[in-house]
Amino acid sequence: MNTTIVKFGYPDTLIQDYEHWCVLLRPAQATLGALILAHKGEETAFSEIPSAAFAELGRVTADIEISLRAFRPFERINYLMLMMVDPHVHFHVLPRYSKPQEFGGVTFDDKGWPAVPNLGSAVTPDETLRNQLVTELKTLWRTPGAR
Repeated sequence: MNTTIVKFGYPDTLIQDYEHWCVLLRPAQATLGALILAHKGEETAFSEIPSAAFAELGRVTADIEISLRAFRPFERINYLMLMMVDPHVHFHVLPRYSKPQEFGGVTFDDKGWPAVPNLGSAVTPDETLRNQLVTELKTLWRTPGAR
């Protein structure tokens, strides 16, 4: 795994592993269920990832959206490729909600709704809550590649 993936908490935040990609719980939950979709390679430009990774991306994003909908019925979903601090190819995946969401006794507000996500206003779960979120999402995760 590249250093960007490790920085986002791998292996503790790993929800699903694919051949070219992995899905992690985003440590700072700007919205409930926020994820990191990270390419496993060392590429630092989207255009440089192998064609097989592009092919797999469609399946991975379908799995993300189906699994997140099973977790909470989000109203929109945003994929942000920011790569300013963490150089390897990755997306911040943010399910969007017009109303506050609750999980594990904690309220998660989408402070940017209905506009641009507010990444600076996030809940950073403690280890117990993080592990509960990871476990719940793993349990609900769609079988990779199922149609």
